[in-house]
This record gives sequence, C-alpha cells and structure tokens, in this order.
Amino acid sequence: MRGTQGDLLRLIATGQAESRAELARLSGLAASSVSLRVEELIGAGLLVEEGPGASRGGRRPRRLRLSPGAGLLAVADLGAQHARLGLLDLSGAPLVVEERPCDISLGPEATIDWIAAAFDDLMGRHAPPGVPLRGVGTGIPGPVDPATGRVVAPSRMPGWNGFPVAERLGGHFDLPVLVENDANLMAVGEARSWPGRDTLMAVKAGSGIGCGVIVNGTLHRGRGAAGDISHVRVSSDSSTACSCGHLDCLEAYASGAALRQVLREQGIPVERPADIVALVEDGVPEATALVRNAGRLIGDVLTVLVNFLNPDAIVVGGGLSSAEPLISAIRAAVYERCLPLATRDLEIGHSRSGPDAALLGAGSLLLDAVVG
Repeated sequence: MRGTQGDLLRLIATGQAESRAELARLSGLAASSVSLRVEELIGAGLLVEEGPGASRGGRRPRRLRLSPGAGLLAVADLGAQHARLGLLDLSGAPLVVEERPCDISLGPEATIDWIAAAFDDLMGRHAPPGVPLRGVGTGIPGPVDPATGRVVAPSRMPGWNGFPVAERLGGHFDLPVLVENDANLMAVGEARSWPGRDTLMAVKAGSGIGCGVIVNGTLHRGRGAAGDISHVRVSSDSSTACSCGHLDCLEAYASGAALRQVLREQGIPVERPADIVALVEDGVPEATALVRNAGRLIGDVLTVLVNFLNPDAIVVGGGLSSAEPLISAIRAAVYERCLPLATRDLEIGHSRSGPDAALLGAGSLLLDAVVG
C-alpha cells in the first residue's frame, strides 16, 4: 500500500496496526521512515503513544492509538435537490450523517454558504467538547478542476461554471478544503468495501449520470473529467437534446432527470429518483421499461470502457441503483458485448457502502490533505 501519513494514521485508527513495527510491515516502508512519520503525527496531536502493546517475541512495543482529541472532518455530498452531510472521525467512521433539502439552482454563493452553516450546526450539536474540526470537503454533481477546485461547464448547475468552490468554502474555514466530483468520491468510498478489487468503475445513477475510476487502488482524475460518461453519445430511434446542448447524450436518456421528464409527460408525477424506483417496485410498466432501457444504454457505454480498462468490478450506486431492472440490464449489455477475457473475473454489483459512499470517499481524501 502507499505510505503517506494519512495511510499510517488510517491503519492505526482502524485497528489494523498498533505499533511502529506493524506499520512498517503493513506499509512496506522502512522502520526509519515510519518512525519519522509517526513522530510528525504525534507532534500534530493526531496520535499518542503509550505502552506497552502485545509482544510478538522480544521487547513489548509501545502502543499507538488515535488521540482522543485528534479531530473531525465535515463532509457533504451535494445533490440537485438535497445534500447529505456528515461528521467523520479521522478513521473515516461517521459520527453523524444527516440529509437535508438543498437546491443548487439557487446558485453557488448561496449553496456554499449554506453548506458552511450546516457544518457549523453539526459541529455545535454533535462534536465532543474540545475536539477540533480538521478539514472540510464537498462532492459536486459536475466536473471539478482538481488543480483549482473550480466547477467547469456543469450541464445541470446554472451559474456554477468557473465558480471557485474551494476558495468560497475555505473563506469560512481556515482549514484544508476538498472539492471533488461526487462520482469520484463515491468511487473512493466504494473502493474500501471491495478488497482485492484494485481497479473498479463506480457508476452513480441518480438525477444525473456519473462515473468514477479507481486504477490500482488510486483515484484516476485525469484533468478532472476522467470517467465522465454522461455526455457520451448513444444510439436512439429519435434525437433528444441534452442539457449540455448536444444531441443524444447518455444523460438525456438514462438519468433520473430524463426518466422523470418522460414519466411526467405520460401523466405519472415523480419528483426524485427514489419515486421512480418505487414505481418499478410496484410493477408500473412505464417506469420499468424506462429503467430497463436506461440500464441497457449505460451498459452499452460501459462496454467500451470495460474492453479498454478491464476493471475488476463495476459498482452501481445512486438513487436509481436499487431498481433491479437497471442493474440486470447493465449486466446483460456488458457480458454480452465485451470480450470474454475482459469479463472473465468482472463483478457487477450494487454499492456496498450505500448512500454514504461519497461521504466516506471525501473523508479518505480529506484525511490525506489534513496530514499530508
């Protein structure tokens, strides 16, 4: 594994290691390098060393553990009409998670200020006395430039193009700030739940369509748009304009927003992807047919990526993911159209981290920023 301070802290916080020797063994770092990093973490108030720990022969080592006052991380997963908010400890375990209504169409200033106020509220109500906030982060349902923390040409976020989200959020907190695409965060969060699957694609099927890519255990960002499948052109019997201005994008047919529009035109009122899933579970044929077609189109796009990347797993999350016809159609398209060698050991399944996947991913990346 990698040997950053964040990795070492995570090993201690999750109970996988409790001594410098165990950290060296698990990380592959030299003992001297581990000691240097541990001393820095102790000096920063993140670790404490007390003893003695369990002996494996010879002198008993001094035991390392997370400092009781090490701190918390405040993270958000921003959606079109709601936000999922959480406080995590430095092991990545959620202390509290809440979902609140939030309308991104109000614009970036109002939305980011609302997130900052929500973080203050969570800290005021749930943070143990004396435990500091160490970092803040948010997932954005659109492309994010990793170098600047700015949103770049989002198709469903009017007024957000070029907005410096990281700078605005950092103006509220003199702390490390993480701003990342929501599907990327979901991919990082899911990777923790798929041991041995070092290369995976995480598809977020909600109001929009997103995809994050993990390669050899590490998030692959590219220039910030790696994995963005939402505007890949798909084959269709009719032409449909996408919110990006082009015709026949995947998102124009397979996103929750697109399905909602079609159902409304058919006189079936729905508000959120969860409403569409409920219709499918109730056996409403119009909704079932739309969801099955959405899965087929997503699968058609993924076939190219599977043949190209040969991932170990495709993980499907987001508000539409609990509709079984969606997953079944994705599986059918990928297994039918891809090379046998590309799919021989490929697993296609539901999210294992559930709705908190992006929060867990944000905590993991933010921890690296806090102690890096």
